Amino acid sequence: MKSYSEIDTTVKRASKAIGFSWGVSEEIGKSIRLLEMLGIAGVKNLNSYFKVYKNQKFQNISLISNNNTSSTPYCPISLGINFLNQLSHMENLGNLSISNVAYPILLIPFISRASYISGKKILLKIDEKNFLLNFNQSVASNYSDNNIVEKSNNVNISFLENTNLFSENEWQELYKLSEDTFVEESKELKEVAAGAGLNDND
Repeated sequence: MKSYSEIDTTVKRASKAIGFSWGVSEEIGKSIRLLEMLGIAGVKNLNSYFKVYKNQKFQNISLISNNNTSSTPYCPISLGINFLNQLSHMENLGNLSISNVAYPILLIPFISRASYISGKKILLKIDEKNFLLNFNQSVASNYSDNNIVEKSNNVNISFLENTNLFSENEWQELYKLSEDTFVEESKELKEVAAGAGLNDND
């Protein structure tokens, strides 16, 4: 099995060799490493993308809006980097859609990192595939076959408000149970605590 460090380094060098700058190549290396760590087929999708990258035209994106369309497939790497660069604007939008994205699985690590930076969970929908991104720590998804996804008709990104998965009543019940471990300070304990550290060695 290849180490994550080896994946990062090899992907970075391959990205530079195919025409990306060293700075962008480093971002790609970190992104593919993250995908593999999350159990998503990053190397497989990137390798397939690089096979067509030089011979097929892909659309870069500069300013991302609520609705983004292009007759030429968007480059997922350009899209991901610009999403991170415009994150505060993306948060204000709350929900956005992007049609015609090439190899959209490569977009996932950028959105995952955005979840960590923003402190919000993000729901990413790639056609019928759903990805719930949790602060760059985990991904809940119905994408389990890990096949290559060459194109998506529609990508939807939604920032989710942080909420607890339990009710206030459930929390109070658990907290009340935890109170049984609290130790009430006795008079003797308070006196010992008050004199802590005052040792007479004479």
